Amino acid sequence: MEKMGAADSQLEDLFEPKKPVRNPLVPVGAFITAGVLMMGLISFKRGNSQLGQKLMRARVVAQGATVALMVGSAYYYGEQLKDSKKQI
Repeated sequence: MEKMGAADSQLEDLFEPKKPVRNPLVPVGAFITAGVLMMGLISFKRGNSQLGQKLMRARVVAQGATVALMVGSAYYYGEQLKDSKKQI
């Protein structure tokens, strides 16, 4: 019977390690979106529907900006990966 450690080493051999690429602005955008959402929900609960509507619109803008950052960084780092493979 094989031990689990041997199977893990075989899996590691199949997949080459990748350097994680992260954009620090994406989590910031996600936290801003969540914060504006919470403020909007609290505003609706307190009965201030005009402020709640403005905050929900702001949430949509923040969410769109976060998605745009995600797509933009994926495109940017994808192009860098293509260029680095061409040089090799």
